[in-house]
Amino acid sequence: MGKLFSSVYDIAMAPFERAAFQKIRKNLLGNVEGNVLEIGFGTGANFPFYEKAAYVEAIEPNPEMIEKSSEKIKRASVPVQTYTAKAEELPFPDQSFDAITGTLVFCTIPDPVKALKEMKRVSKPGATFHFFEHIKVEHQAAAKAQDFLTPAWKAVCDGCHLNRPTIQLFEEAGFKVERVERHGRGVFVVFEGKVHE
Repeated sequence: MGKLFSSVYDIAMAPFERAAFQKIRKNLLGNVEGNVLEIGFGTGANFPFYEKAAYVEAIEPNPEMIEKSSEKIKRASVPVQTYTAKAEELPFPDQSFDAITGTLVFCTIPDPVKALKEMKRVSKPGATFHFFEHIKVEHQAAAKAQDFLTPAWKAVCDGCHLNRPTIQLFEEAGFKVERVERHGRGVFVVFEGKVHE
């Protein structure tokens, strides 16, 4: 991801955040408890919404995005520690976390299957997951449009896959999806459950 993308990210997202995303983040993360791992924290948009976590350890591969998270860390009501790391290579011991979170991130992970294996490795027995993502839609014509647009979209938006079937990938990896909440005609979804079946 180039510096240009990281410099305009918050500005580009601001209308979406005000319209809906901030409320979704608050509802998703406000009750997450224990030791939390956040995958791909970007500029730290989620940090102010953790209320019950013991602490949050958050990974992000892009240093330019990390630099923009400092003010949001200050606004967090729980301790937040950030790491420059990839989801496919988590720098944590086995069974470290009670919960794993992420928002609008799985679309950009180069190897999502490997990332899911790593997430399972660092999760404690009984750990939960809490994600808000955009996914490939079920409507056939719209799905074809996503397929068509994805190559160009990836080039502009840090490898973002418009057509990634993220919930399906979680289920195939053995995550137990217990709740799904759809937004924006099914383009955006909140999904939660247990890391281990």
